[in-house]
Amino acid sequence: MIVFEDVAKRYAGGYTALAGVSFEIRHGELVVLSGHSGAGKSTLLKLIPAIERPSAGAVRINGEDVSRLPRRAIPYLRRNLGLVLQESRLLFDRSVFDNVMLPLAITGHPPGDAARRVAAALERVGLEGRGKEMPAGLSGGEQQRVAIARAIVNRPSVLLADEPTAHLDPASAAGIANLFKSFNGAGVTVLVSTHDASLFATSAPRRLTLVKGLLSEDA
Repeated sequence: MIVFEDVAKRYAGGYTALAGVSFEIRHGELVVLSGHSGAGKSTLLKLIPAIERPSAGAVRINGEDVSRLPRRAIPYLRRNLGLVLQESRLLFDRSVFDNVMLPLAITGHPPGDAARRVAAALERVGLEGRGKEMPAGLSGGEQQRVAIARAIVNRPSVLLADEPTAHLDPASAAGIANLFKSFNGAGVTVLVSTHDASLFATSAPRRLTLVKGLLSEDA
């Protein structure tokens, strides 16, 4: 499903975020990406939806080298990916429903089916019946659940999450972690970065560890 082949990422000024990273993630796996702040976790995740491009090596999704995709093809790649960032990045001038609807509206999804998908996504993350509320009235954990609903409303085959529990209390963080486990249980390939080793300790997923841009462990 996801293959990194000797991937490096260097920025202007000589900073190397990733150096010769190689790994494979199979369809339906739940993989935790760990490492200290600045280890390269966010950079690695951004290479998959082509938000960033590698300086060397190849990133393949379902056999396609996305690192060399033309710009016009990138939106079609991202339709099969769900992305959850550290910050919820919600639009606070729109309702919860409209925030989750946004990816479907952009792709021109039929309104009736789109509304059903939004309702199903909100139910999936435990926010059934909250679509008319505004994001400002929600807790941090609830806002993150809205962001997750927005990420899954397109029914992606791959779900990527970059430190999705970084700003949450332990109880909310555990609830978010359980959501990712449930998506994986439904067949979605999940790659989630976190500095909190306790979050997925009991589910014993496969772990990748980055240290200063190097993949030090794949177990």
